[in-house]
Amino acid sequence: MVVIGERNLSDRSRLGIPKLGRLFRKGVIVMAKTAAAAERFTVLEKTPAAVDVHVGARVRMRRRFLGLTQQTLAEALGLTFQQVQKYERGANRVSASKLYEIAFALNTSVSYFFDGLADPALEGDDDGQAQAIERSVREFLLTAEGLELAGLYPRIDDAKVRRQLLELVRVIAEDEQA
Repeated sequence: MVVIGERNLSDRSRLGIPKLGRLFRKGVIVMAKTAAAAERFTVLEKTPAAVDVHVGARVRMRRRFLGLTQQTLAEALGLTFQQVQKYERGANRVSASKLYEIAFALNTSVSYFFDGLADPALEGDDDGQAQAIERSVREFLLTAEGLELAGLYPRIDDAKVRRQLLELVRVIAEDEQA
């Protein structure tokens, strides 16, 4: 049995692959001697690891915080902006050396990209509510509006105005939930 990912079917004869086969999710072709054998084959979907998604999200958050485009970061790293996109989505893993370069380009430490990631040694000790709050803060900061708001809010010197702004957001959020 041969599995070919994302190949053109016209390559089949050149590669010496039999014509019998089935098309599964996302263009993965499973070739087998019989249709029954192809049916038994399980195609595993390639999903990014949680740590890759987390590191990518932190790269995106830091890049946006600094006001850089994917193209600008890509040029600083000698990559294409598509590669930066893949890193930020967690679709591609960032090597240790590339993470070091990214940290340098974004003027931060390598450990910044792992901040907020659950420590595997303390896996059972985490509070679910704290994780949910942390996740919502992270998701908020990944939006353009959230990042801009987080940057502008501390510039408001008057504590009364900051409290009024917070109250306004609470009222709007409650109306949205109703």
